[in-house]
Amino acid sequence: MWRAALVSLALLVPGAAHAQQETLADIRQELSVLYVELQRLRGELNTTGAPSGSGGGGSVLSRVDAIEAELRRLTSATEELELRIDRVVSDGTTRVGDLEFRLCELESDCDISTLDETSTLGGGDSAGLAPAPAPTTTSPGTSMAAAEQSDFDRAMAAYEEGDFASAATQFEAYTETYPGGALSAEAHFWRGEAEAAQGAWNRAARAYLASFSGSPEAPRAPESLYRLGTSLQELGQSDEACLTLGEVERRYPDSPSVLDARAAMTRFGCN
Repeated sequence: MWRAALVSLALLVPGAAHAQQETLADIRQELSVLYVELQRLRGELNTTGAPSGSGGGGSVLSRVDAIEAELRRLTSATEELELRIDRVVSDGTTRVGDLEFRLCELESDCDISTLDETSTLGGGDSAGLAPAPAPTTTSPGTSMAAAEQSDFDRAMAAYEEGDFASAATQFEAYTETYPGGALSAEAHFWRGEAEAAQGAWNRAARAYLASFSGSPEAPRAPESLYRLGTSLQELGQSDEACLTLGEVERRYPDSPSVLDARAAMTRFGCN
């Protein structure tokens, strides 16, 4: 059910929704301009007491009618685009959730009933928010920011020392302690690397998927997507692996990960 279109649709969603939102912004701006002009023209019709002749009156009325028609068209287009965005985001989020479910099925120690609800693809309302400014040395947030960085650094140190089991555990604890944190995409990615180093490809795939789907515009996203593809191949999901690897170049044509994805597709015999 999800094999042919699961990954490609899910991966295309964020970019598509972003482009549609820009279009909606343009349409709403044009609506505002047209509304102001419409009000000005109606005022011109209402305030004149002298006959202006059939030609002049007809010209103004024609302009008003044309503006009203354009307003109706733009309003309809706006509503259609909003519905399309909602459908695409909903469908993409569902498909990512399906992939998480299937990956869980491949894990002997994964309890499907404990899976969290998949977050909205692209990050929902939190997507695109600028990072918070660094707190001052006297602010209450200083210890929290320091603790977050310290936890990540400890997990990274364990990975660099070759203690992959501990690193995977610590990176997972980091993402649970600081959900949506500034280093969440990095933590998920390095958890995937730690799991892959142990041959736990199902858990690695879930970590790479979390890194990509949670922050599809992050610098680490192309590599996370590439590593997700190779993990799926290790799990015997060849069709999904090829689709995922193909999306690396489709979504991130300028990324160095494109060359890695191409090489992997050649090794895997992707069409």
